[in-house]
Amino acid sequence: MSPAPRRRRPLLALPALLLCIGLAGPARAALAEGDPAPGFSTLASLAGKPYTYTLRSALSAGPVVVYFFPSAFTAACNMQAHEFSVLKEQFSAAGASIVGVSLDNIQRLNEFSANPDFCAGKFAVASDPDGRIARSYGLKVNGVKAGAKDTRGLEIDHGFAERTTFIVGRDGTVRAVVGGVSPQANVQRTLELVQGLKSDGNRP
Repeated sequence: MSPAPRRRRPLLALPALLLCIGLAGPARAALAEGDPAPGFSTLASLAGKPYTYTLRSALSAGPVVVYFFPSAFTAACNMQAHEFSVLKEQFSAAGASIVGVSLDNIQRLNEFSANPDFCAGKFAVASDPDGRIARSYGLKVNGVKAGAKDTRGLEIDHGFAERTTFIVGRDGTVRAVVGGVSPQANVQRTLELVQGLKSDGNRP
């Protein structure tokens, strides 16, 4: 008696499987621990007031958490900014400052940085309108999404960088990268890593 013929899986199963695998893995940034972090200078906002932010200047005071986010006034980014603002004092106690970077223009970031529900004036958010800074860190930048609106119902007219956080040491090297997790987990994990640098006695 000949064996029963093997059942073939539908051809559509393979692309679907590959898609699931791609979505399941963490986001990978081109920069990794030990890489030099590109310096940048750009317009930023703190508590609703614009000024020129320079990474080199910030590093002179200690390590810097450089977190890239897709857009101000969107649900996940609102959540992440709020979490950073709530834990800001713990980051400061560990010797680190925070700067958020997105493709938002400075007008949107002025409002976002001053909003008590989000940044609450506790840390700077920097404008990267053409995505140059994000790309220099090896991040993927997507174009404008037609019809996309923020949580206020206003149209979002800029592209989006992937959500990834870099901890940059005073020597200008990347000490850790956090990506591919939820906004809250991103902030919590970043804080743990910053505190770990200090508790290990390593020069941040």
